[in-house]
Amino acid sequence: MSQPLSLATLSALPPAVERPRYRREALRPGILHVGVGNFHRAHQAVYLDDLFNQGRDLDWALAGAGIRPGDRAMRQALQGQDWLTTVVEMEPGAHRARVTGAMVDFAPVGEDGRAIVAALQDPAFRIVSLTVTEGGYCIDPATGAFNPQHPDIVHDAAHLQAPRGVFGVLVAALKARRESGLPPFTVMSCDNIPHNGDVTRDAVAGLARLVDPALEGYVRERVAFPNSMVDRITPATTDAQRAALSERFGIQDGWPVFCEPFRQWVLEDRFCAGRPALEEVGVTFTPDVAAFELMKIRILNGGHAAIAYPAALLGIHFVHDAMADSEVRGFLDKLEAEEIVPVVPPVPGVDLDAYTRLIARRFANPEIGDTIPRLAQDGSNRQPKFILPSTRDRLKAGADVTGLALVSALWCRFCAGTADDGRPVTVDDANAARLTPAALAAKDDPAAFLGLRDIFGDLADTAPFRARFATALGSLWRDGTRATLRRYMDGQLI
Repeated sequence: MSQPLSLATLSALPPAVERPRYRREALRPGILHVGVGNFHRAHQAVYLDDLFNQGRDLDWALAGAGIRPGDRAMRQALQGQDWLTTVVEMEPGAHRARVTGAMVDFAPVGEDGRAIVAALQDPAFRIVSLTVTEGGYCIDPATGAFNPQHPDIVHDAAHLQAPRGVFGVLVAALKARRESGLPPFTVMSCDNIPHNGDVTRDAVAGLARLVDPALEGYVRERVAFPNSMVDRITPATTDAQRAALSERFGIQDGWPVFCEPFRQWVLEDRFCAGRPALEEVGVTFTPDVAAFELMKIRILNGGHAAIAYPAALLGIHFVHDAMADSEVRGFLDKLEAEEIVPVVPPVPGVDLDAYTRLIARRFANPEIGDTIPRLAQDGSNRQPKFILPSTRDRLKAGADVTGLALVSALWCRFCAGTADDGRPVTVDDANAARLTPAALAAKDDPAAFLGLRDIFGDLADTAPFRARFATALGSLWRDGTRATLRRYMDGQLI
Protein backbone atom coordinates (compact mmCIF):
# COMPACT_ATOMS: atom_id res chain seq x y z
CA MET A 1 0.00 0.00 0.00
CA SER A 2 1.44 3.38 -0.99
CA GLN A 3 1.95 6.28 1.43
CA PRO A 4 1.49 10.00 0.79
CA LEU A 5 4.96 11.52 1.09
CA SER A 6 5.54 13.55 4.26
CA LEU A 7 7.86 13.70 7.22
CA ALA A 8 5.37 11.62 9.18
CA THR A 9 5.45 8.76 6.65
CA LEU A 10 9.19 8.59 5.95
CA SER A 11 9.77 5.74 8.38
CA ALA A 12 6.99 3.70 6.75
CA LEU A 13 8.52 3.78 3.26
CA PRO A 14 9.92 0.52 1.84
CA PRO A 15 13.54 -0.26 2.84
CA ALA A 16 14.70 0.09 -0.78
CA VAL A 17 13.88 3.82 -0.73
CA GLU A 18 16.80 5.93 0.46
CA ARG A 19 15.78 8.74 2.78
CA PRO A 20 17.52 11.56 4.67
CA ARG A 21 19.90 10.34 7.37
CA TYR A 22 19.97 13.72 9.08
CA ARG A 23 17.46 15.25 11.43
CA ARG A 24 15.34 17.55 9.33
CA GLU A 25 14.74 19.94 12.24
CA ALA A 26 18.51 20.51 12.43
CA LEU A 27 18.56 22.21 9.01
CA ARG A 28 18.67 25.99 8.65
CA PRO A 29 18.16 27.75 5.30
CA GLY A 30 21.19 29.41 3.74
CA ILE A 31 20.37 29.27 0.00
CA LEU A 32 17.30 30.73 -1.67
CA HIS A 33 16.67 29.12 -5.05
CA VAL A 34 14.59 30.90 -7.69
CA GLY A 35 12.94 28.62 -10.24
CA VAL A 36 12.24 25.34 -8.45
CA GLY A 37 11.77 22.83 -11.24
CA ASN A 38 12.70 19.24 -11.92
CA PHE A 39 16.30 19.98 -12.81
CA HIS A 40 17.04 21.87 -9.61
CA ARG A 41 15.46 19.14 -7.48
CA ALA A 42 17.45 16.42 -9.30
CA HIS A 43 20.71 18.37 -9.21
CA GLN A 44 21.58 21.05 -6.64
CA ALA A 45 19.11 19.70 -4.08
CA VAL A 46 20.58 16.19 -4.42
CA TYR A 47 24.15 17.42 -3.92
CA LEU A 48 23.05 19.26 -0.77
CA ASP A 49 21.14 16.20 0.43
CA ASP A 50 24.35 14.18 0.04
CA LEU A 51 26.25 16.79 2.03
CA PHE A 52 23.69 16.86 4.83
CA ASN A 53 23.79 13.06 4.95
CA GLN A 54 27.44 13.46 5.95
CA GLY A 55 26.33 15.66 8.84
CA ARG A 56 27.96 18.71 7.26
CA ASP A 57 26.93 22.32 6.66
CA LEU A 58 23.39 21.95 7.96
CA ASP A 59 22.98 25.73 7.85
CA TRP A 60 22.97 25.70 4.05
CA ALA A 61 19.50 24.22 3.45
CA LEU A 62 17.32 25.41 0.60
CA ALA A 63 14.31 27.67 0.49
CA GLY A 64 12.42 27.82 -2.79
CA ALA A 65 11.16 30.93 -4.55
CA GLY A 66 9.49 31.95 -7.79
CA ILE A 67 7.31 34.57 -9.46
CA ARG A 68 5.72 32.64 -12.34
CA PRO A 69 2.32 30.92 -12.20
CA GLY A 70 4.05 27.54 -12.49
CA ASP A 71 6.04 28.32 -9.35
CA ARG A 72 2.79 28.61 -7.42
CA ALA A 73 1.77 25.09 -8.47
CA MET A 74 5.18 23.71 -7.51
CA ARG A 75 5.01 25.39 -4.11
CA GLN A 76 1.56 23.97 -3.45
CA ALA A 77 2.65 20.44 -4.39
CA LEU A 78 5.78 20.53 -2.24
CA GLN A 79 4.15 22.20 0.74
CA GLY A 80 1.69 19.32 1.00
CA GLN A 81 4.58 16.92 1.50
CA ASP A 82 6.75 19.00 3.87
CA TRP A 83 8.98 20.17 0.95
CA LEU A 84 10.23 16.61 0.37
CA THR A 85 10.92 15.31 -3.15
CA THR A 86 11.28 11.77 -4.48
CA VAL A 87 14.09 11.46 -7.03
CA VAL A 88 14.15 8.29 -9.16
CA GLU A 89 17.31 7.48 -11.10
CA MET A 90 16.63 5.31 -14.14
CA GLU A 91 18.77 3.16 -16.36
CA PRO A 92 18.08 -0.12 -18.16
CA GLY A 93 17.50 -2.80 -15.55
CA ALA A 94 17.63 -0.50 -12.53
CA HIS A 95 15.41 2.14 -10.92
CA ARG A 96 16.57 3.68 -7.64
CA ALA A 97 14.38 5.94 -5.50
CA ARG A 98 15.46 8.38 -2.82
CA VAL A 99 13.63 11.02 -0.85
CA THR A 100 15.55 14.27 -0.48
CA GLY A 101 14.97 16.77 2.32
CA ALA A 102 17.34 19.62 1.47
CA MET A 103 14.49 22.10 1.00
CA VAL A 104 12.86 23.42 4.17
CA ASP A 105 10.73 26.34 2.99
CA PHE A 106 9.33 28.12 -0.08
CA ALA A 107 8.57 31.85 -0.21
CA PRO A 108 4.95 32.74 -1.03
CA VAL A 109 4.42 33.22 -4.77
CA GLY A 110 2.60 36.45 -5.60
CA GLU A 111 1.95 38.63 -8.63
CA ASP A 112 5.37 40.20 -8.13
CA GLY A 113 8.58 39.45 -6.26
CA ARG A 114 8.00 41.42 -3.07
CA ALA A 115 7.80 38.28 -0.92
CA ILE A 116 11.20 37.14 -2.20
CA VAL A 117 12.73 40.56 -1.57
CA ALA A 118 11.39 40.44 1.98
CA ALA A 119 12.74 36.91 2.54
CA LEU A 120 16.19 38.00 1.37
CA GLN A 121 16.45 40.53 4.17
CA ASP A 122 17.32 37.59 6.40
CA PRO A 123 21.15 37.59 6.54
CA ALA A 124 21.08 33.80 6.86
CA PHE A 125 20.57 33.71 3.08
CA ARG A 126 24.11 33.92 1.75
CA ILE A 127 23.52 32.47 -1.72
CA VAL A 128 20.71 33.02 -4.22
CA SER A 129 20.79 30.35 -6.92
CA LEU A 130 18.88 30.43 -10.20
CA THR A 131 17.36 28.09 -12.77
CA VAL A 132 15.25 30.47 -14.83
CA THR A 133 15.89 28.89 -18.29
CA GLU A 134 18.24 29.99 -21.03
CA GLY A 135 15.75 32.62 -22.21
CA GLY A 136 15.34 34.26 -18.82
CA TYR A 137 18.49 36.38 -18.74
CA CYS A 138 17.34 39.47 -20.66
CA ILE A 139 20.09 39.27 -23.26
CA ASP A 140 20.23 40.02 -26.97
CA PRO A 141 20.37 36.55 -28.61
CA ALA A 142 22.53 37.78 -31.48
CA THR A 143 25.22 39.41 -29.33
CA GLY A 144 24.84 37.77 -25.91
CA ALA A 145 24.93 41.21 -24.31
CA PHE A 146 22.55 42.50 -21.65
CA ASN A 147 19.45 44.10 -23.19
CA PRO A 148 18.35 47.16 -21.16
CA GLN A 149 15.24 47.43 -23.37
CA HIS A 150 13.84 44.06 -22.31
CA PRO A 151 10.28 44.63 -21.03
CA ASP A 152 11.02 43.12 -17.60
CA ILE A 153 14.07 45.33 -17.20
CA VAL A 154 12.22 48.48 -18.27
CA HIS A 155 9.36 47.68 -15.90
CA ASP A 156 11.52 46.84 -12.90
CA ALA A 157 13.77 49.87 -13.30
CA ALA A 158 10.65 52.01 -12.91
CA HIS A 159 8.87 49.82 -10.31
CA LEU A 160 11.61 48.32 -8.17
CA GLN A 161 9.30 48.25 -5.15
CA ALA A 162 7.21 45.58 -6.93
CA PRO A 163 9.54 43.80 -9.38
CA ARG A 164 8.12 41.24 -11.77
CA GLY A 165 11.40 39.80 -13.10
CA VAL A 166 14.09 37.84 -11.30
CA PHE A 167 16.72 40.53 -11.84
CA GLY A 168 14.42 43.17 -10.43
CA VAL A 169 14.02 40.96 -7.37
CA LEU A 170 17.78 40.59 -6.97
CA VAL A 171 18.47 44.31 -7.40
CA ALA A 172 15.69 45.25 -4.98
CA ALA A 173 16.98 42.76 -2.39
CA LEU A 174 20.60 43.87 -2.74
CA LYS A 175 19.56 47.52 -2.53
CA ALA A 176 17.61 46.87 0.65
CA ARG A 177 20.45 44.88 2.23
CA ARG A 178 22.91 47.62 1.38
CA GLU A 179 20.68 50.26 2.93
CA SER A 180 20.23 48.12 6.06
CA GLY A 181 23.95 47.50 6.46
CA LEU A 182 23.60 43.78 5.72
CA PRO A 183 26.27 42.00 3.66
CA PRO A 184 25.40 41.02 0.08
CA PHE A 185 24.71 37.48 -1.05
CA THR A 186 26.32 35.47 -3.84
CA VAL A 187 24.21 35.03 -7.00
CA MET A 188 24.81 31.58 -8.49
CA SER A 189 23.33 30.76 -11.89
CA CYS A 190 22.66 27.08 -12.62
CA ASP A 191 21.36 27.59 -16.16
CA ASN A 192 22.82 26.31 -19.42
CA ILE A 193 24.24 29.50 -20.87
CA PRO A 194 27.89 30.25 -21.66
CA HIS A 195 29.64 32.16 -18.85
CA ASN A 196 26.42 32.07 -16.84
CA GLY A 197 27.92 33.90 -13.88
CA ASP A 198 29.20 36.73 -16.04
CA VAL A 199 25.89 36.97 -17.87
CA THR A 200 24.04 37.10 -14.55
CA ARG A 201 26.38 39.80 -13.24
CA ASP A 202 25.81 41.92 -16.34
CA ALA A 203 22.03 41.61 -16.00
CA VAL A 204 21.99 42.48 -12.29
CA ALA A 205 24.52 45.29 -12.65
CA GLY A 206 22.85 46.56 -15.80
CA LEU A 207 19.49 46.89 -14.09
CA ALA A 208 21.16 48.40 -11.01
CA ARG A 209 22.70 51.07 -13.25
CA LEU A 210 19.25 52.07 -14.46
CA VAL A 211 18.14 52.43 -10.85
CA ASP A 212 21.24 54.11 -9.38
CA PRO A 213 24.79 54.16 -10.80
CA ALA A 214 26.19 53.87 -7.26
CA LEU A 215 24.20 50.65 -6.82
CA GLU A 216 25.80 49.26 -9.97
CA GLY A 217 29.23 49.92 -8.45
CA TYR A 218 28.19 48.10 -5.28
CA VAL A 219 26.99 45.09 -7.28
CA ARG A 220 30.16 44.85 -9.32
CA GLU A 221 32.48 45.34 -6.35
CA ARG A 222 30.75 43.42 -3.57
CA VAL A 223 28.52 40.71 -5.09
CA ALA A 224 29.98 37.42 -6.36
CA PHE A 225 28.68 35.72 -9.50
CA PRO A 226 30.47 32.36 -9.93
CA ASN A 227 30.38 30.68 -13.31
CA SER A 228 29.20 27.08 -13.37
CA MET A 229 28.45 24.13 -15.59
CA VAL A 230 25.57 21.85 -14.63
CA ASP A 231 24.41 18.62 -16.22
CA ARG A 232 21.73 16.02 -15.66
CA ILE A 233 19.01 14.95 -18.09
CA THR A 234 15.75 15.50 -16.24
CA PRO A 235 12.52 15.33 -18.28
CA ALA A 236 9.14 16.69 -17.25
CA THR A 237 7.18 14.48 -14.83
CA THR A 238 4.27 12.48 -16.24
CA ASP A 239 1.16 11.03 -14.58
CA ALA A 240 2.38 7.59 -15.63
CA GLN A 241 5.55 8.15 -13.61
CA ARG A 242 3.55 9.26 -10.58
CA ALA A 243 1.53 6.05 -10.84
CA ALA A 244 4.66 3.93 -11.30
CA LEU A 245 6.25 5.51 -8.22
CA SER A 246 3.19 4.61 -6.18
CA GLU A 247 3.04 1.05 -7.47
CA ARG A 248 6.76 0.23 -7.45
CA PHE A 249 8.02 2.13 -4.42
CA GLY A 250 4.88 2.76 -2.38
CA ILE A 251 5.19 6.56 -2.52
CA GLN A 252 2.47 9.05 -3.42
CA ASP A 253 4.41 12.15 -4.48
CA GLY A 254 2.60 15.06 -6.13
CA TRP A 255 5.64 16.06 -8.17
CA PRO A 256 8.42 13.45 -8.20
CA VAL A 257 11.51 13.73 -10.38
CA PHE A 258 12.69 10.99 -12.74
CA CYS A 259 16.19 11.39 -14.15
CA GLU A 260 19.30 9.67 -15.42
CA PRO A 261 21.98 8.46 -12.97
CA PHE A 262 24.65 10.78 -14.38
CA ARG A 263 25.11 14.23 -12.85
CA GLN A 264 27.87 16.80 -12.99
CA TRP A 265 28.52 20.22 -11.47
CA VAL A 266 31.62 22.27 -12.19
CA LEU A 267 31.79 25.50 -10.22
CA GLU A 268 34.04 28.52 -9.85
CA ASP A 269 35.09 29.05 -6.23
CA ARG A 270 34.00 32.69 -6.06
CA PHE A 271 31.57 33.44 -3.21
CA CYS A 272 31.24 36.63 -1.18
CA ALA A 273 29.50 35.18 1.90
CA GLY A 274 30.78 31.63 2.24
CA ARG A 275 29.53 28.39 0.71
CA PRO A 276 28.81 24.77 1.61
CA ALA A 277 31.61 22.21 1.18
CA LEU A 278 30.20 20.83 -2.07
CA GLU A 279 33.59 19.45 -3.09
CA GLU A 280 32.95 16.73 -0.49
CA VAL A 281 30.05 15.37 -2.56
CA GLY A 282 31.50 15.43 -6.07
CA VAL A 283 31.28 19.05 -7.22
CA THR A 284 34.38 20.09 -9.17
CA PHE A 285 35.76 23.49 -8.18
CA THR A 286 38.02 25.01 -10.82
CA PRO A 287 39.09 28.45 -12.06
CA ASP A 288 38.52 27.18 -15.62
CA VAL A 289 34.78 26.51 -15.73
CA ALA A 290 34.64 27.90 -19.27
CA ALA A 291 36.35 24.85 -20.76
CA PHE A 292 33.87 22.42 -19.17
CA GLU A 293 30.97 24.71 -19.97
CA LEU A 294 31.87 25.03 -23.64
CA MET A 295 32.32 21.27 -23.93
CA LYS A 296 28.91 20.57 -22.45
CA ILE A 297 26.99 23.30 -24.26
CA ARG A 298 28.36 22.43 -27.67
CA ILE A 299 28.50 18.63 -27.44
CA LEU A 300 25.48 17.82 -25.25
CA ASN A 301 23.16 20.79 -25.78
CA GLY A 302 24.26 21.15 -29.37
CA GLY A 303 23.64 17.43 -29.83
CA HIS A 304 20.15 17.79 -28.41
CA ALA A 305 19.43 20.58 -30.89
CA ALA A 306 20.83 18.49 -33.72
CA ILE A 307 18.49 15.53 -33.17
CA ALA A 308 15.40 17.48 -32.08
CA TYR A 309 14.29 18.85 -35.43
CA PRO A 310 14.94 15.91 -37.77
CA ALA A 311 13.20 13.66 -35.23
CA ALA A 312 10.23 16.03 -34.98
CA LEU A 313 9.94 16.23 -38.76
CA LEU A 314 10.00 12.41 -38.93
CA GLY A 315 7.27 12.09 -36.30
CA ILE A 316 9.53 10.61 -33.59
CA HIS A 317 8.40 11.46 -30.05
CA PHE A 318 11.03 10.04 -27.70
CA VAL A 319 14.73 10.86 -27.65
CA HIS A 320 15.79 7.23 -27.27
CA ASP A 321 13.73 6.34 -30.36
CA ALA A 322 15.49 9.10 -32.28
CA MET A 323 18.82 7.58 -31.24
CA ALA A 324 17.62 4.21 -32.51
CA ASP A 325 16.83 5.73 -35.92
CA SER A 326 19.80 5.08 -38.23
CA GLU A 327 19.56 8.40 -40.09
CA VAL A 328 19.11 10.58 -37.00
CA ARG A 329 21.87 8.77 -35.09
CA GLY A 330 24.16 8.78 -38.11
CA PHE A 331 23.63 12.52 -38.56
CA LEU A 332 24.44 13.19 -34.92
CA ASP A 333 27.58 11.03 -34.94
CA LYS A 334 28.98 12.60 -38.10
CA LEU A 335 28.11 16.14 -37.02
CA GLU A 336 29.70 15.74 -33.59
CA ALA A 337 32.86 14.06 -34.90
CA GLU A 338 33.49 16.27 -37.93
CA GLU A 339 32.11 19.70 -37.08
CA ILE A 340 31.40 20.18 -33.36
CA VAL A 341 34.16 18.39 -31.42
CA PRO A 342 36.98 19.81 -33.61
CA VAL A 343 36.13 23.34 -32.45
CA VAL A 344 35.81 22.45 -28.76
CA PRO A 345 39.04 23.48 -26.97
CA PRO A 346 40.81 20.90 -24.78
CA VAL A 347 39.32 20.33 -21.32
CA PRO A 348 41.63 19.43 -18.41
CA GLY A 349 41.44 15.71 -17.67
CA VAL A 350 38.72 15.00 -20.27
CA ASP A 351 38.92 12.88 -23.43
CA LEU A 352 36.48 14.68 -25.74
CA ASP A 353 35.85 11.62 -27.90
CA ALA A 354 35.01 9.54 -24.81
CA TYR A 355 32.79 12.34 -23.53
CA THR A 356 30.94 12.41 -26.86
CA ARG A 357 30.35 8.66 -26.68
CA LEU A 358 29.05 9.07 -23.12
CA ILE A 359 26.61 11.72 -24.32
CA ALA A 360 25.29 9.39 -27.02
CA ARG A 361 24.74 6.61 -24.45
CA ARG A 362 22.89 9.05 -22.20
CA PHE A 363 20.65 10.17 -25.06
CA ALA A 364 19.89 6.53 -25.89
CA ASN A 365 18.80 5.59 -22.35
CA PRO A 366 15.24 4.29 -22.93
CA GLU A 367 14.28 4.56 -19.26
CA ILE A 368 14.40 8.36 -19.18
CA GLY A 369 11.51 8.92 -21.57
CA ASP A 370 12.88 12.32 -22.59
CA THR A 371 10.85 13.80 -25.42
CA ILE A 372 11.63 15.44 -28.72
CA PRO A 373 9.08 18.23 -28.08
CA ARG A 374 11.06 19.21 -24.97
CA LEU A 375 14.29 19.40 -26.96
CA ALA A 376 12.62 21.27 -29.81
CA GLN A 377 11.18 24.07 -27.71
CA ASP A 378 12.66 27.57 -27.41
CA GLY A 379 14.85 27.25 -30.49
CA SER A 380 15.22 31.01 -30.91
CA ASN A 381 17.12 31.07 -27.61
CA ARG A 382 18.91 27.75 -28.00
CA GLN A 383 20.24 28.00 -31.56
CA PRO A 384 22.31 31.14 -30.80
CA LYS A 385 23.77 29.48 -27.71
CA PHE A 386 24.22 25.85 -28.72
CA ILE A 387 24.70 25.72 -32.51
CA LEU A 388 25.63 29.06 -34.06
CA PRO A 389 28.81 29.59 -31.99
CA SER A 390 30.26 26.38 -33.45
CA THR A 391 29.22 27.59 -36.89
CA ARG A 392 31.03 30.89 -36.38
CA ASP A 393 34.18 29.20 -35.10
CA ARG A 394 34.37 26.89 -38.10
CA LEU A 395 33.80 29.72 -40.54
CA LYS A 396 36.57 31.75 -38.90
CA ALA A 397 38.88 28.77 -39.36
CA GLY A 398 37.87 28.41 -43.00
CA ALA A 399 36.25 25.03 -42.27
CA ASP A 400 33.12 23.57 -43.78
CA VAL A 401 29.73 24.03 -42.04
CA THR A 402 27.51 21.68 -44.06
CA GLY A 403 26.21 19.81 -41.01
CA LEU A 404 25.80 22.84 -38.78
CA ALA A 405 23.98 24.71 -41.54
CA LEU A 406 21.77 21.64 -41.89
CA VAL A 407 20.88 21.88 -38.18
CA SER A 408 19.74 25.48 -38.73
CA ALA A 409 17.87 24.50 -41.89
CA LEU A 410 16.12 21.67 -40.02
CA TRP A 411 15.05 24.16 -37.36
CA CYS A 412 13.73 26.48 -40.10
CA ARG A 413 11.82 23.63 -41.73
CA PHE A 414 10.38 22.68 -38.31
CA CYS A 415 9.30 26.29 -37.69
CA ALA A 416 7.16 26.10 -40.82
CA GLY A 417 4.74 24.16 -38.64
CA THR A 418 4.37 20.78 -40.37
CA ALA A 419 6.19 17.45 -40.31
CA ASP A 420 7.30 15.67 -43.46
CA ASP A 421 4.00 13.80 -43.63
CA GLY A 422 2.00 17.03 -43.40
CA ARG A 423 0.89 16.68 -39.81
CA PRO A 424 1.15 19.88 -37.74
CA VAL A 425 4.00 20.31 -35.27
CA THR A 426 3.89 22.69 -32.33
CA VAL A 427 6.45 25.47 -32.47
CA ASP A 428 6.85 26.01 -28.72
CA ASP A 429 8.79 29.26 -28.78
CA ALA A 430 8.15 32.76 -27.45
CA ASN A 431 8.96 34.02 -30.96
CA ALA A 432 6.75 31.55 -32.85
CA ALA A 433 4.54 34.32 -34.25
CA ARG A 434 7.42 35.62 -36.35
CA LEU A 435 9.39 32.40 -36.79
CA THR A 436 6.66 30.56 -38.68
CA PRO A 437 5.97 33.26 -41.33
CA ALA A 438 9.71 33.65 -41.88
CA ALA A 439 10.15 29.88 -42.19
CA LEU A 440 7.32 29.61 -44.72
CA ALA A 441 8.75 32.48 -46.75
CA ALA A 442 12.15 30.78 -46.67
CA LYS A 443 10.79 27.89 -48.73
CA ASP A 444 11.22 30.15 -51.76
CA ASP A 445 13.72 32.62 -50.30
CA PRO A 446 16.07 31.18 -47.64
CA ALA A 447 17.26 34.69 -46.79
CA ALA A 448 13.83 35.39 -45.27
CA PHE A 449 14.71 33.19 -42.29
CA LEU A 450 18.35 34.21 -42.02
CA GLY A 451 17.05 37.78 -41.92
CA LEU A 452 16.06 37.20 -38.28
CA ARG A 453 19.07 39.28 -37.24
CA ASP A 454 18.49 39.00 -33.51
CA ILE A 455 19.11 35.25 -33.92
CA PHE A 456 21.59 34.87 -36.78
CA GLY A 457 23.42 38.19 -36.54
CA ASP A 458 26.29 38.47 -39.00
CA LEU A 459 25.91 34.87 -40.16
CA ALA A 460 23.21 36.15 -42.50
CA ASP A 461 25.96 38.01 -44.38
CA THR A 462 28.38 35.09 -44.56
CA ALA A 463 28.30 33.60 -48.05
CA PRO A 464 29.46 30.02 -47.20
CA PHE A 465 26.85 29.69 -44.47
CA ARG A 466 24.09 31.21 -46.63
CA ALA A 467 24.90 28.80 -49.43
CA ARG A 468 24.99 25.70 -47.21
CA PHE A 469 21.77 26.73 -45.46
CA ALA A 470 19.97 27.29 -48.77
CA THR A 471 21.13 23.94 -50.16
CA ALA A 472 20.03 22.07 -47.04
CA LEU A 473 16.67 23.81 -46.80
CA GLY A 474 15.95 23.21 -50.48
CA SER A 475 16.71 19.51 -50.05
CA LEU A 476 14.46 19.28 -46.98
CA TRP A 477 11.48 20.79 -48.78
CA ARG A 478 12.09 18.92 -52.04
CA ASP A 479 13.18 15.47 -50.86
CA GLY A 480 12.30 15.30 -47.17
CA THR A 481 14.25 14.89 -43.98
CA ARG A 482 15.37 11.27 -44.29
CA ALA A 483 16.78 11.68 -47.81
CA THR A 484 18.55 14.89 -46.79
CA LEU A 485 20.17 13.25 -43.78
CA ARG A 486 21.37 10.38 -45.97
CA ARG A 487 22.78 12.84 -48.48
CA TYR A 488 24.70 14.60 -45.70
CA MET A 489 26.11 11.33 -44.36
CA ASP A 490 27.17 10.32 -47.87
CA GLY A 491 28.94 13.65 -48.39
CA GLN A 492 26.51 14.59 -51.18
CA LEU A 493 24.75 17.59 -49.62
CA ILE A 494 26.50 20.14 -51.81
